[in-house]
Amino acid sequence: MTEPRIYLSPPDVSDLERKLLLDAFDSNWVAPVGPDLDAFEEQVAELVGVRHAVALSSGTAALHLALIAAGVRRGDTVLVPSFTFAATANAVMYLGARPVFVDSTPDSWNVDPALVAEELRARAGRGTLPRAVITVDMYGQCADYDPLLEACDRYGVPLIEDAAEALGASYRGQPAGSFGLAGVLSFNGNKIITTGGGGMLVTGDSRVAKQARYLSTQAREPVAHYEHRAVGYNYRLSNLLAAVGRGQVQRLEQMIAARKATFEYYRRELPELTFMPIAGYGVPNYWLTCALVDGDRDRLLTVLNERDIEARPAWKPMHLQPVFQDCVTRGGEVSADLFRRGLCLPSGSALTEHDRKRVVDAIREG
Repeated sequence: MTEPRIYLSPPDVSDLERKLLLDAFDSNWVAPVGPDLDAFEEQVAELVGVRHAVALSSGTAALHLALIAAGVRRGDTVLVPSFTFAATANAVMYLGARPVFVDSTPDSWNVDPALVAEELRARAGRGTLPRAVITVDMYGQCADYDPLLEACDRYGVPLIEDAAEALGASYRGQPAGSFGLAGVLSFNGNKIITTGGGGMLVTGDSRVAKQARYLSTQAREPVAHYEHRAVGYNYRLSNLLAAVGRGQVQRLEQMIAARKATFEYYRRELPELTFMPIAGYGVPNYWLTCALVDGDRDRLLTVLNERDIEARPAWKPMHLQPVFQDCVTRGGEVSADLFRRGLCLPSGSALTEHDRKRVVDAIREG
């Protein structure tokens, strides 16, 4: 009998999420407001250690609103890691601004703080400072925030933390999502916790949170009729999806432990691969286990797929994407090499010992 396909990072839901979802359904709070939405925001704000959380339809929506809060406008520039998912750069383009891509460090695969500082210094000398800097907590591991925040503070440039992949991770004891002007979380189906789709803007700044709530509800003024003084967006998360999120948050530690066990299993059983380094400054959430392949990475992907195992290349850097070919890039060799050799392995929190062994056996045979 053919064994079931092993997916990269599928949703992991339980009876708890089902109960909370049905309770919300039975209460008739199915619109984008309701007690589960409020409770979900409170849970995540407490988890991240910030005062405010605004639940939204996607992590991309949260990025968009965070950039607006940072004052990004048409014609501005924003520093963005090249090694990331396209949404990080797309949100900059939504506002008519231009991303300036910055390479990674091989020590953590995150954006290189030294290159960020060099780019800020050079642009300050020309009088062309970017309007914002976006960092990305890559594959569930925080960027190196001490030097990043120092550089941003020196030049008065706000930092936005794209922690879409990193809920539950930490940097020097401080939770992912709590750095800079605002943090961005994603609850897409492949993230460490999911609402099926959705995201959240988290911040300690009441002004940023108030603006995000206002714009995410079509910028409706607080009057009896429909009054609008600004262009808004339909970005709020539904109460039903928030109910699922409430259950997922309660199981987050369990999911992190399961993914960590998978990372440690692969690292122990596959010494021929070079796994993504774990930086000494923090604790990741082990969202995806990723490694570098010294041989034919694409052939290995084919072998895994033939055995019904989903694996993927590491992110293709933004500076190599056709849509961003005209954008300025600082460095690029590190992220290009990570893409050329990088392999993302099945890492879901419901992965069984048998599943892991199937993955390891396929790689050894490949």
